Amino acid sequence: MFNDIGPLELVTLVVLAVLVFGPDKLPKVIQDVTRTIRKIRDFSESAKDDIRQELGPEFKDFEFEDLNPKTFIRKQLDNDDLGLKEIRNGFDLKKEMAEVTDAVHGRETETPSSSSGSSSSSGSSSSGGRVDMTKKPEEDDRPPFDADAT
Repeated sequence: MFNDIGPLELVTLVVLAVLVFGPDKLPKVIQDVTRTIRKIRDFSESAKDDIRQELGPEFKDFEFEDLNPKTFIRKQLDNDDLGLKEIRNGFDLKKEMAEVTDAVHGRETETPSSSSGSSSSSGSSSSGGRVDMTKKPEEDDRPPFDADAT
């Protein structure tokens, strides 16, 4: 709950609490705060149990943390039943980016059997399907500007 509070901040909070409540009232205030936190936790747990009972037996393994979209998606992506690992392993990002870049610049994509100089005629050096993404396009390589598209 308080994972982002550093040691200096914690010491500052303790000193501030001693100054505000005084050393004689501080233990009573701490007891009251812990009692209140405990009551809130008990109330939330009983509310969760009531919701689980009302949902029925088919939702007995329902976790409220799954309502957080990040947790839900992470849990679903980690599920190996979907076969996402095979899809991820079969996808070659460098090759796909090279094909997209070649298509944008109007060059034909190279196949392993026809790579004997087909890219040297276009004036660009594409070595083994690699594309230099840091190279700025020349003026004549830019697509025409279309004011209606923006």
